[in-house]
Amino acid sequence: MRDVQAGEAIFIDEGGTFHSRQCAAKPVSAPCIFEYVYLARPDSVIDGVSVYESRLHMGRHLAEKIKRTMPRLDVDVVIPVPDTSRPSALELAHGLNVTYREGFIRNRYIGRTFIMPGQTIRKKSVRQKLSVVGLEFKGKNVLIVDDSIVRGTTGREIVQMAREAGANKVFFASAAPPVRFANVYGIDMPTRAELIATGRNEEQIAREIGADAVIYQDLDALKAAVRAVNPKLTQFETSCFDGVYITGDVTSEYLASVERQRDAGRQEGEEEAENNQLDLNAV
Repeated sequence: MRDVQAGEAIFIDEGGTFHSRQCAAKPVSAPCIFEYVYLARPDSVIDGVSVYESRLHMGRHLAEKIKRTMPRLDVDVVIPVPDTSRPSALELAHGLNVTYREGFIRNRYIGRTFIMPGQTIRKKSVRQKLSVVGLEFKGKNVLIVDDSIVRGTTGREIVQMAREAGANKVFFASAAPPVRFANVYGIDMPTRAELIATGRNEEQIAREIGADAVIYQDLDALKAAVRAVNPKLTQFETSCFDGVYITGDVTSEYLASVERQRDAGRQEGEEEAENNQLDLNAV
């Protein structure tokens, strides 16, 4: 019907009657920009913004950054990490005048890996989720495009898979800026200690995931990519990139307490997963 407005509560009763109430005195519209990068379906329209179109713009901005900051980057082929990064990779390849190819095939029965409990499970899931089309990598300098880099687990495995398939060089581009801060507004984002970008620059991150170079989207460019579709959007929730929490009440003490709770919950989840695996092995 329409977007839920800032500060608005929606209630639909058992009879199907729609109720709406504004619950904030001075509501501020600040959509979560990570929705456009990763979480939302590409055919979604959020606050007047086509998610697909915004991802095309992300790819254009990435191409502009590469041409501006790395003009001698020798790339033979651009390959997306399916599925979210496809529009960005397509426009990036077009902007660089480089061939676009599908080099990874996704297994539809594996979920999103960055929210899975346990590093071992996440690494295994990446290999189960993606298989490689070897001829697209062998003997080539490959630019792999993903929507974001969170822990680095997926990126590390993907780079290794590309090298195992015979790639000469592997460059890695992220349609989002470095994720350096926890999200406290509903996304089960890893703690700061788990985020690969915390305390590292691009060269250090490239070494961590085994890539020849890593290219990140600039935050201003990401905002511009979404705003290009709907210029009326003036403010975004970008806390996982810049640490600025839109509600203004998130303290370092609160973040520490949230991280302690998440660490405890993840430990329980990992132990349960390991026990389940032991049970399966026994069977």
